[in-house]
Amino acid sequence: MAGGEVGYDQSVGRRITVALDDHVTAKIEAEIRKSGKSLKQTMNETLRLGLRAQRQAKPFRIRARDMKLRPGYSLDKPWDLIEEIEGPVYK
Repeated sequence: MAGGEVGYDQSVGRRITVALDDHVTAKIEAEIRKSGKSLKQTMNETLRLGLRAQRQAKPFRIRARDMKLRPGYSLDKPWDLIEEIEGPVYK
């Protein structure tokens, strides 16, 4: 390779070092024991599944609804509303 380029054989893969949380390590090790697969296979499959799920996840949406508060009540002063409903102990 000319000009100081570094060769990279994509068929071999890429070695990286990652620091995992203890609970993640325990789950990976449990999966290795359960499946009988290697660390490399287990990590690759787990990462692929997680990345695919992340792409497919739909945005979380909430539809606002009218709470239909009774006339005379206001959410501007919640402690007054609680006192009206529950009594003066809560103030």
